[in-house]
Amino acid sequence: MEKARHQLDETDRRIAAAMLASPRASWRTVGRVLGISERTVVRRAAPLYHDGTLRATAVRNPLCFPDLIPLALRIRCKPSRISAIAATLARRPDTIWVDVLGGGDEICTILFLDGPDARNNLLLRDLPATAAVRSWTSHALLRVFPAGFGWSGGLLSAEELAGLRQDLPEAAPRPSLTPADHQLVAGLVEDGRASYTELAHRAGISALTVRRRLEALADGLVVRLATEVDLARLGIRTEALLWMTVAPGRLEETGRRLSRHPQVRFASATTGSANLLVAVAATDPDALYRFLSDTIGALEHVSTMEVTPILSGVKRTGLVRPGSL
Repeated sequence: MEKARHQLDETDRRIAAAMLASPRASWRTVGRVLGISERTVVRRAAPLYHDGTLRATAVRNPLCFPDLIPLALRIRCKPSRISAIAATLARRPDTIWVDVLGGGDEICTILFLDGPDARNNLLLRDLPATAAVRSWTSHALLRVFPAGFGWSGGLLSAEELAGLRQDLPEAAPRPSLTPADHQLVAGLVEDGRASYTELAHRAGISALTVRRRLEALADGLVVRLATEVDLARLGIRTEALLWMTVAPGRLEETGRRLSRHPQVRFASATTGSANLLVAVAATDPDALYRFLSDTIGALEHVSTMEVTPILSGVKRTGLVRPGSL
């Protein structure tokens, strides 16, 4: 039975935003930054994690795991079967995001596939054998721009964000992964706020070493710590994917610039007819329009753009949304 969900007031939403921006921040740090007591943070946040309103996890960076192939798929389906196909995709352990798009006949999913065989089996065997699938396009994720990893939904000020965490490094050295690191990453995927002691027990190393290695893995962008929450509960009710074509010489600059915008959750360079995929979250359609008109409109090197509204998010950051299946 699904647990009852708490209604979120402004304080709850700001605490949730702090956990989005800094998933392992201590209660003391959150309280200090938001100007409330540590006791209030504990009293408000603990029930949100207990009932699944907030869920902590981690997502691997495919650049640091050579066997992983990051792929975005746009799948057109029979409308009567789209919920079933979305649910099937969400149950796969290699899907990170699953969204139902547009007019209810298209799904976008991001997968981290375990090597060429898994990719070829999906594209050449599984999808063609699914009668309800009408067509699909695949887009390799070439580079995910990391600035958006500190996203807070625009609910926190720049000063509050700075108080929660240091800016993500632009070019921090990536540590070589040890067997203990793989165990540490697996533990973080299961529970992104697991204690150092719990992670140490799993990895077979000391809690002090866990803390040092976790900092190295996060600073080196080997793993992205994440907090999953239904954005509608934070007052963010309009989401869309932007498939943009940017002049190749300006792709890096444009991707990094957009990834720092408070309404951008995710930005990645891709293969395909569009070369930049951007996920936008706004409070309402008017806010989305202003983002498209003012922010995208000010970019000189964008030649085309397709906007696909997200009707429902079935899976995010590797976690299936409660009640979506």
